[in-house]
Amino acid sequence: MSRTNDTHSKAIGYALWLLGFSGAHRFYYGRTLTGILWFFTGGLFLIGWIVDFFLIPSMDREADFNYQTGRINYSIAWLLLTFLGVLGIHRFYQGKIGTGLLYLFTLGLFGVGIVYDFLTLNDQIDEQNRRSLLRG
Repeated sequence: MSRTNDTHSKAIGYALWLLGFSGAHRFYYGRTLTGILWFFTGGLFLIGWIVDFFLIPSMDREADFNYQTGRINYSIAWLLLTFLGVLGIHRFYQGKIGTGLLYLFTLGLFGVGIVYDFLTLNDQIDEQNRRSLLRG
């Protein structure tokens, strides 16, 4: 059985899992609350981080089910946010030129914008992809 709604990548999930004590992989899969918990507890004192190695395939399936594919690729946006977020490159990629420039000149709104995007990026992309489907 093939999936037609493959929004997230297990490879990216595992790569972010390597930084998992920070919750990066949980944010990527749209698990914001536990991502925050992992961030402040070091991956739930590393125990949750180890368990997550086995949970990533199910987190990937759930994200694929919950989020809409479309023009904007989740994995690309997340990689851009993770490694170039202070420059706003992920915002430019989404077509948000104004906030991209704002991030570029303020280093991600002095870091606050980066935190906001880690908490909401999946929803931002999902909304844009759904809107572009409606426009056809």
